[in-house]
Amino acid sequence: MLSIRGLETPPRDSGPSDRRPSDQEPSDQAHARRWDAVHGAVLRYIRSRGGRHDIADDIAQETVARLVELSGAQQIGSVFALAFRIADNLLVDLHRRERRLSDEIDSDWQSDEPSLDRVLDSRRAVAVFDRCLRRMPPLRREVLIRRRLQHESCRAIGEALSISAKAVEKHITRGMIDLRRALEQAGVDLVGHD
Repeated sequence: MLSIRGLETPPRDSGPSDRRPSDQEPSDQAHARRWDAVHGAVLRYIRSRGGRHDIADDIAQETVARLVELSGAQQIGSVFALAFRIADNLLVDLHRRERRLSDEIDSDWQSDEPSLDRVLDSRRAVAVFDRCLRRMPPLRREVLIRRRLQHESCRAIGEALSISAKAVEKHITRGMIDLRRALEQAGVDLVGHD
């Protein structure tokens, strides 16, 4: 952090001083106090506008540095008014730069492909489903595959396997319970997956 105490050029006062020369502090200390006052005011101003503390400090430092540079080149009518204007401009510039960077990052990382985590979870789920289906009784496995994968109606499955539609529904219910239980035991969570 740039030390304000080392700054040489003070803000120029617009009016005469009430103090007599014999009462005044040494010039460097008075200048440093004035710049400290500007720095503190800008810091409070940026924080009141919702600026983060680290950013507020950076903007206040940059504002004072620009004021010092300007005061050496020209007469400043109102140091505080100019300081607040510079701080506002710096804050706007910062927000624009952050928004531009975040937009660039977002567009660079966007993809229509599923995330790696989702792909791995899906592969684990398929492996769990496969093991679970192999362990099921043959009739339950057949009913579940016909209903869930081949999208046959319960009545059509019942007619093809010579069982009632109610029995088909019970096999589907038990098969789904077996699959959910197997997923839970394997630690696979498919919540939020399509």
